[in-house]
Amino acid sequence: MSTAVVVGSGPNGLAAAICLAAKGVQVTVLEAADAVGGGTRSAEAIVPGLLHDHCSAIHPMAVGSPFVGRFNLQRYGLSWRWPEIDCAHPLDGGRAGVLHRSVHQTAAGLGRDGPRWRLVFGSPAAHFDALSDDIMGPLLRVPRHPLTLARFGAPTLLPASTFARVFRTEAGRALFGGVAAHAFRPLHYPMTSAIGMGIITAGHRHGWAVAQGGSQAIADAMVSLLRDLGGTIETGVRVQNSAQLPPADVTMFDLAPSAIAGILGDRLPRRIASAFTRFRRGPGAFKVDFAVEGGVPWTNPDARLAGTVHVAGNYAELAAAERDVHAGRMPARPFVLVGQQYLADPQRSVGDIHPLWSYAHVPNGYTGDATQAIIAQIERFAPGFRDRIVGQAVRTTTQLATFNANYAGGDIMTGAKDIRQLTFGPRITLSPYSVGVPGMYICSAATPPGPGAHGMCGANAAALALAYLGHG
Repeated sequence: MSTAVVVGSGPNGLAAAICLAAKGVQVTVLEAADAVGGGTRSAEAIVPGLLHDHCSAIHPMAVGSPFVGRFNLQRYGLSWRWPEIDCAHPLDGGRAGVLHRSVHQTAAGLGRDGPRWRLVFGSPAAHFDALSDDIMGPLLRVPRHPLTLARFGAPTLLPASTFARVFRTEAGRALFGGVAAHAFRPLHYPMTSAIGMGIITAGHRHGWAVAQGGSQAIADAMVSLLRDLGGTIETGVRVQNSAQLPPADVTMFDLAPSAIAGILGDRLPRRIASAFTRFRRGPGAFKVDFAVEGGVPWTNPDARLAGTVHVAGNYAELAAAERDVHAGRMPARPFVLVGQQYLADPQRSVGDIHPLWSYAHVPNGYTGDATQAIIAQIERFAPGFRDRIVGQAVRTTTQLATFNANYAGGDIMTGAKDIRQLTFGPRITLSPYSVGVPGMYICSAATPPGPGAHGMCGANAAALALAYLGHG
């Protein structure tokens, strides 16, 4: 029987392990932390019984993931829940750009931008399941659906600042820009439209769902499936050098490239070691969880129903904040992402006390305290919010990196998503999951298609490993 070791138990490490075990490979997962899940962990915090997601929280890319669909994780307790409104982007004066699962409902709320929104997102959303076959793998390969990919892909090459000009209203531009800003890149850079278009299109097809019982439920379902397939998991095992790796036919790393370079040392070909060591990090996140009595008193009524709220002001303010962060400056008014998962999953609350998930974009390694800036941004669009806070828990960029070593400097994206790294991953190659050592592969969010609980980085890397083993 072939054997495999997977280092790291984030969703990609678990996905790689499952794909290998499903083909009869004997798999052992090694996790440095005391709990599995990587970014898909949840726990009670602030108030007993109040459930907070540690990092990954909203899952438009995971619901329709080919990996999730293939293995039917619902059999293992995973249940998706949807808010009434996917996302809202409030503006001064009580207005907001509002994203519904329905393309037509979204367009109807955007006034004269409605026809443009339908034109841009209607066809890709209708064909997203076919489209995902191509965008959820390495970009430089022969596509399965070339015409569908070409129609979708051309606009993704544009800077978000250019693409946003398609929309004439402040609400339309801000709504698109807020989703594009998930890339943690200045919005005037090329290809910053790509992540925004991907998330919006996936959401229009499958919705911005949350996992019932917290994002930990995703990891728990994967662990249950892996164990049913005969796999084993060992927690509290930190691999720091190659001598600590158990003998195995294949080894998968759900780690940042620099960590792999540190473990393998001279075993890596020199050019690959150099690329992994030079791998560029993105900006950081500064996370604050709140316990809020009565929920957030958003001025805009749609924001009170939205699972996700982008707090940034208009498009110009958002773009300026992202430029500052990229330049290493902390903006006075940062882009703040707010998660109201309890609207779709009420069991996360305790009576009228609700968990509010938030983080601000900050420079990588930011050592200041962004808590008050986050509160002020929310208060700006929800007067009285500050008075409803009954508790909070802060996780700085340093603490995020301690929680998950892949998040160096608070970089929850596992690397800057610039043109080169978004297209190729850690190095320029047609095989982004190979590390240049026979039988060894990288399967973290540093590889295509990037961050999320979709598991496709792991599934794609496992496909190469299975071919190497002759199990393809």
